[in-house]
Amino acid sequence: MTEVIGIRFKSVGKIYYFAPNDIVFRDGERAIVETARGVECGEVVMPNRLVEESSIVSPLKPVIRAATQQDIDRVMENARKEKEAFRICLKKIAEHELDMKLIDVEYTFDNNKILFYFTADGRVDFRELVKDLASVFRTRIELRQIGVRDEAKMLGGYGICGKPFCCSTFLGDFQPVSIKMAKEQGLSLNPTKISGTCGRLMCCLKYEQDAYEDLLHNTPKAGAYVCTPDGNGMVQDVNLLTGLLRVRLEQTPDAPLKSFHRDDVKLLRDVETRQEKQNDAGNANSGDKS
Repeated sequence: MTEVIGIRFKSVGKIYYFAPNDIVFRDGERAIVETARGVECGEVVMPNRLVEESSIVSPLKPVIRAATQQDIDRVMENARKEKEAFRICLKKIAEHELDMKLIDVEYTFDNNKILFYFTADGRVDFRELVKDLASVFRTRIELRQIGVRDEAKMLGGYGICGKPFCCSTFLGDFQPVSIKMAKEQGLSLNPTKISGTCGRLMCCLKYEQDAYEDLLHNTPKAGAYVCTPDGNGMVQDVNLLTGLLRVRLEQTPDAPLKSFHRDDVKLLRDVETRQEKQNDAGNANSGDKS
């Protein structure tokens, strides 16, 4: 076991582990650490604790010191300068007639670098822009192109549910989301209904996916042959959330469908998948040729 603290550099960013260096930190305090970008000031979101060594990316860098009031004042001053840098960069982009949208500006804690985040439909030749900005700020300049999901995370806003974006309030990392999730959850496949403001599939499709996968695994599908308390029959309709199955009984095929809970039926024969049917047809054709 290794003692670590968890530090976050953005309000809803990824948490990084650092060695506390014999300093006891409390939640919400600031710490000065060295990162790949240089010296940074981050917020402690996970106080001192022991974790398994397997969960640590080596080498584990130590904390330089607890942040002082002077350090915090510098962070606030950097935030003020970022607004001015944003205004200047917008002007320079217009002067160079570049097809790009400036999203955010970030000063490193030690002021050794300024990062400009932007979006664009394709590749942008910003070499002259970088030279221009470097002559203004007299420090290292980095322009970083980001995707639309990162743009939504940085800018924030409200989703179709009426609540602030998940990505800008509590999601540290984006989770992979697929159209398969929408299909398995019985949602409309209309892109406007399952896409977020960023234009990508909504992150919240991931939240209930494990529950739906478990329900799908334990619930007979439409077309399955089951044994019910009233006899055998074929499932015609399924409600995953309530667990109710509407079954056409074999003994009374012309009668109205009867409803049973999935716990009250036994699966006799599952629905054949398309691949299984193709395999059976292929085997049959092979038998005819022989």
